[in-house]
Formats: sequence, C-alpha cells, structure tokens
Amino acid sequence: QVQLVESGGGLVQAGGSLRLSCAASGRTGSPYAMGWFRQAPGKEREIVATRSWSGVNTYYADSVKGRFTISRDNAKNTVYLQMNSLKPEDTAVYYCAADYRIIRPDPNRFDYWGQGTQVTVSS
Repeated sequence: QVQLVESGGGLVQAGGSLRLSCAASGRTGSPYAMGWFRQAPGKEREIVATRSWSGVNTYYADSVKGRFTISRDNAKNTVYLQMNSLKPEDTAVYYCAADYRIIRPDPNRFDYWGQGTQVTVSS
C-alpha cells in the first residue's frame, strides 16, 4: 500500500517562505509523477505544481509561477515544494499526490494522496 507522508506546513507571515516535503513509500520504484494540490476553505481543490520523474514535464499554476518551486529527490522518493513570497491567498491545506503510471491520459489525475498539511499565511 502506497503511503505519502507530508511535512513542513505551518503559520507564516505574508512575504515569508515555507518548504513542504512529501515522502512516498510502500511500493518498489519511484513514482513517475508527483505533485502538490491545495484546497482553501469553501473552494475546490486546485493544482499547484507537478513534476515528472525526470523533470521534463513540470507544471505550475499561474498563481504560483515565479514564487513556488517543485523539486524531487528520486533516490528518496520525495517531492518538495519551496514556497517563497507567500500571500494570504496561499492559505490552504496542501496535498501531496503521486502516480506510478507512465502513460497518463490525464496528467492531472493522481492515484495516491497524502493526508494534507495546513499552510496559513497571515497578513
């Protein structure tokens, strides 16, 4: 059974930084795609950033481009999200996601999810 364990959330002032980490375990090999989604109160879950195993396919939501960076350590089956210049509107529960399929008709569909970590940005 694949498990995704997130860490690194917390409370930060606007303009500050946080780094989220997510480690995958329970299956041989590294996930082909890993990513981060978020859900703010009263809103639908939205994609933040995704990255393929090699990094060739990397995606950022327009709202985080230039401020957030997704990276991976494939040896550790871990994905990171470096969040800089945080804004109050970044406040949400952030979820890690992973997918082991190489052929993915829907690049935003992930089979495995973490439990979520709260990020709160105060103004």
